[in-house]
Amino acid sequence: MIDSASLIKRAPAPLLAFPLLQSQSSTPKGGNEVLESIEDSSQSSFARGNSSSPEEADLSSTSEYVQLQLRIFLATLLVSALAVSISAIFFDPLTTLSIFVGALFGIIYLRLLARSVGKIGKGSRSLNKIQLLVPVLLVLLVSRVSQLDLLPALLGFLLYKPSLVLQFLLES
Repeated sequence: MIDSASLIKRAPAPLLAFPLLQSQSSTPKGGNEVLESIEDSSQSSFARGNSSSPEEADLSSTSEYVQLQLRIFLATLLVSALAVSISAIFFDPLTTLSIFVGALFGIIYLRLLARSVGKIGKGSRSLNKIQLLVPVLLVLLVSRVSQLDLLPALLGFLLYKPSLVLQFLLES
């Protein structure tokens, strides 16, 4: 038979992102020893200097995000250049132009989206909706200019997606 009282005493530390935020009232009976040992170990790691300050962590995560943005933009530019080059070989110049215009709008969309995501947590709690105008403007431009085709322009616009998948596969 399983003794539940002994399980509570031997329970592992709770899986929290920051264990000091756990309140004393939510601990089970006998769980105060576990909480005290967690608090002691986390305070001693700050005293030893093994953990970086929150400001340093914020700066490193910001620089990592900027590097990720640059890699995604470079991958998008490479995929777009490759797609435009291949379409120039196999399709007529108007289709190639449509893909090129769509790719430009896709890069603009990606930049606006990255800027909106970068602002989250710095005074903004949600994504900006301005980037949603980019595909609408692309469709309006294609409908006004008779030399552009809608389907190749939309395919060019979506060229940022393979670069995101490529970036994900390279990091995993």
